[in-house]
Amino acid sequence: MLSDVKTSDQHDDSAIRIGPLTLRRMEREDAIALVRTSVEQGSKLDIAICNAHTVLMALDDNSYVDVLNRMTLLNDGVGVNLASRILSGRGFPDNLNGTDLVPDILANVGVPLRIFLLGASPASLEGAARHIAQAYPHHEIVGCRDGYFAGEDVETIVETINAARADLLLVAMGNPRQERFIVANRERLTPKVCIGVGALFDFLSGSVARAPRFFRTMGLEWLFRFLQEPRRLGRRYFIGIPRFLLATLRFPRQRNRPNHPTC
Repeated sequence: MLSDVKTSDQHDDSAIRIGPLTLRRMEREDAIALVRTSVEQGSKLDIAICNAHTVLMALDDNSYVDVLNRMTLLNDGVGVNLASRILSGRGFPDNLNGTDLVPDILANVGVPLRIFLLGASPASLEGAARHIAQAYPHHEIVGCRDGYFAGEDVETIVETINAARADLLLVAMGNPRQERFIVANRERLTPKVCIGVGALFDFLSGSVARAPRFFRTMGLEWLFRFLQEPRRLGRRYFIGIPRFLLATLRFPRQRNRPNHPTC
């Protein structure tokens, strides 16, 4: 019920709290600059890209909230953008979905990167590595490992990543596994930047078709994906999205405050 909604007195124009998660408000250029600064300064940066489904998973699992809140959270999709408008009166400046953001990082980061790819199937992994090597030759793929491994293999995988002296670790194992892997092993992992990238390797390899530009421009990429995989994605979209919107109405508001001159 709308009467259950509480108004938050906290305001931070650079971020928006959506339920238990705080997402950064960033333009695409600023997100790329954040990665560049981390690589140049040697400071660790862990990025999770959150959509409505991610928020719902966090609402159902407090341990996942703890994982995500140890990372820099960026926005993906019309769901969280609508939630931001409802909760604060303004949306995100850019849609920072990983399928577009990561290629933009590789194209515009301005420093050569040593990249390790972790996750997806062997075929998608191989295709993604080949695409990155051809499209962004100023970077170097220093290692790959598919996502089909057991818990006892983690220590060896971490050692392999570190031995490769990677600057950027892209982890494509889906939510919540990719974020849990990054956070659980972060003290030992030496790459400056780790990003959970979901289905990125499938798209880069061509094993999964990307929505045509019209769908993306209209914010309907979710519909194109549903038409491709209705059985897998039907529940997520047609039960999850209404549930997310109802939850949003109960989240605390974060309204912008006017700036008053001090005397």
